[in-house]
Amino acid sequence: MMSTASSSSESGPTSAARDLFGGRPWLPVLIVFVSNTCMMVLELVAGRIIAPYVGVSLYTWTSVIGVVLAGMSLGNYLGGRLADRWASARLLAIVFLMAGLFSMFILSADTVGLRLPDAWPIIVRILAFTAALFFIPSMILGGVSPIVVKLAVRDLAKTGSTVGRISAAGTVGSIVGTFATGFILISAFGTHVIVWGVAIVLIAMAGLLLLSELRRGVLPVAVVALLILGGGTWLASARGWMTSPCRVETNYFCIKVYEEERDGEPVRILVLDRMVHSYNSLTNPTRLIYGYEQVYAEATAYQARRHNPLKALFIGGGGYTFPRYMEAVYPGSRLDVIEIDPGVTQVAYDLLGLAADSTVVSYNEDARMYLKRPPTVRYDLIMGDAFNDYSVPYHLTTREFNERVAAWLAEDGLYMVNMIDGPRRDFLRAYVSTLQQTFAHVYVIPAVRSWRLSPRVTFVIIAGNQPLDLGLLAAMDADDGEALLHAMLLSPTEVAEILTEAPPVTLTDRYAPVDQMLAPVFRGEEAQSRVAPSP
Repeated sequence: MMSTASSSSESGPTSAARDLFGGRPWLPVLIVFVSNTCMMVLELVAGRIIAPYVGVSLYTWTSVIGVVLAGMSLGNYLGGRLADRWASARLLAIVFLMAGLFSMFILSADTVGLRLPDAWPIIVRILAFTAALFFIPSMILGGVSPIVVKLAVRDLAKTGSTVGRISAAGTVGSIVGTFATGFILISAFGTHVIVWGVAIVLIAMAGLLLLSELRRGVLPVAVVALLILGGGTWLASARGWMTSPCRVETNYFCIKVYEEERDGEPVRILVLDRMVHSYNSLTNPTRLIYGYEQVYAEATAYQARRHNPLKALFIGGGGYTFPRYMEAVYPGSRLDVIEIDPGVTQVAYDLLGLAADSTVVSYNEDARMYLKRPPTVRYDLIMGDAFNDYSVPYHLTTREFNERVAAWLAEDGLYMVNMIDGPRRDFLRAYVSTLQQTFAHVYVIPAVRSWRLSPRVTFVIIAGNQPLDLGLLAAMDADDGEALLHAMLLSPTEVAEILTEAPPVTLTDRYAPVDQMLAPVFRGEEAQSRVAPSP
């Protein structure tokens, strides 16, 4: 009786498996491989798709990974329940079809992102945005593996090897999807084309599975599949979902360039992901708009009193605003730029006024890799502008990196960095304290006078082994009529007060919790009542 009952309970799935996988043990492996590859492709492009709306930060990737894992977990559970009742090629086809359709919905990122309420806390906005686009596709694809396992297990004595083979195929698919997306697909096609390609692959898998189920109904199945694909294409095209919001999309950034008028003069605006990086006048390279650029200009004028021509190194190119400024104001100077993204450099040439015959020399690599070499030149100025909003490359903040900067700096050279922090000043305190372990003199210049209470402030930090001549600085105004650097420079007492507000952290290659330090700024926390304005 027990044998008969067991045989009866397994006859449905076994029969379905025999129809689907009979004589083709590679087929369940292929199905899971494809589904997991598509899942990882979507997860990798998730960060790039949401970056133009909510930026790139620890919170962004935490939300992406958490939402995808939550979706896959629920999908595993629901897929298992469905498999126990209706495991068949038809069920698998429906799952793939739904996954393809909801993957198309990811292309509506622009519509969804622009409708998120600004009143929501930023973390809630990121989580809600990520979940709206990626939770359902993750959940549906999570249901594929348990259904395939149910159909593939035909001999209980070989359950372990069957499940192991399918799980291994899924893992290999995840690896392939990860490497292919990160190293090849994003830079070659852009995220919107990739998502559309994933949707087509998933819908094609649904059609193939239905063909195996309905061998005599090839024409109706083909017609239905084409209608679904055509309808999805029309919807995506009509809504503009297939058009990327990026002018250029690279492995590092969604690059956008806009044009607007400032004081009656047209300027080009460079946006990397969601952050405005530079304002560039195509006709007047000496025009500087950001306050920190005015500080840079005055420090450069200060150095030019002692060295002419200058030797300057820029860590981060952005819109190449300041290299163009120095090329115009200090002709004959050596101007080297380390810009990790060759796409940003190309956009500077194509759209932001960097001349084809410019004397600016670019090195498209990581600044850490460039500066780890033995020094070939001693720079009068090294300017850091690689901190992207709240996404800070921590390896450029550490004591070890500062030592490499010092090795390339002239004896009286200046190392200048602009950074963002808020009223708690955790990152500012750690960064200044770390710089003081390498350089004899470290100066702090906030970009606004209300820096003590503002929830978000840009600071310029200047470090060197010789003290600044404050009297000479008072005469430096970068031709704008205001000696901003001298006026905003914090006194040693004020810097000491910042360093004693809390125990400072030394940033090292082994310990640099920069994301956590900037988390309160990212959340928009206001100044604490204990922080009082200076008299």
